[in-house]
Amino acid sequence: MAVAHLVQAMRFRIWWLFPTAIFCGVSELVGWGARLYSSGAPQALIPFEIQISATITGPTPLIAVNFIILEYVIKMLGARYSRLKPRMYMILFVTSDVISLTIQGVGGATAAMAAGNQKDPTTGGNIMLAGIIMQMVAITLFVILGTEFLYRYASNKPLKAPADDLERHQALSYDLGMDTRMKLSLYAMAFSTICLFIRAVYRTIELTDGWNGRIIATQLYFNVLDGGMVTLAIFTLNIFHPGYLIFPLLRHDGSYTKA
Repeated sequence: MAVAHLVQAMRFRIWWLFPTAIFCGVSELVGWGARLYSSGAPQALIPFEIQISATITGPTPLIAVNFIILEYVIKMLGARYSRLKPRMYMILFVTSDVISLTIQGVGGATAAMAAGNQKDPTTGGNIMLAGIIMQMVAITLFVILGTEFLYRYASNKPLKAPADDLERHQALSYDLGMDTRMKLSLYAMAFSTICLFIRAVYRTIELTDGWNGRIIATQLYFNVLDGGMVTLAIFTLNIFHPGYLIFPLLRHDGSYTKA
């Protein structure tokens, strides 16, 4: 999946996929590889530390893809339906994602080192938990704002009148309807966001339950609710790629071509 994203990013020249989707794919491969190695060599310290850090931080940048895609969608469909300016979605949510990633990384490293030294990893786990909760809050706010935008667009209830030629053009072309490729992209973004939110909820419950709890000790939960959700999200992006669905619709003036 990481290789597929690398090829797609280079083909369509979408460079922001490198620190987001590709970073996620590589981190997941490293983390799950280390986890597999640890299952056969439970006393090995380095693979244990790697799998804790990589599997907690790896999926975090993937949600940033949806933050960036929504910015493009709002620019194309009409910023007057949005409560925030399009650029603010990337600034606010990607910034929160970076902070969340940093917190989770620090927590993961702290927990891994403590566990490797036969010490209590609870402090590191609590730091990781704070980063995950911050990500959940960001996703929730993103969903609320994105849902409001789509509702206002679907019901043609803008927050303001057209302010320039671009917005007047978007208002006039509203009756032509939404392109099928745009709809597919929105469906894919919604599905991916749900998957990553489920993963964040699971991780929150897991870390709240503690390092000696039943949830963290149950491999099936981790396989389905962490690995499974991330896999679905990252493959969804492969299949419903913005290079196929969004960017061919984008014009130089920020509007989009409807089929």
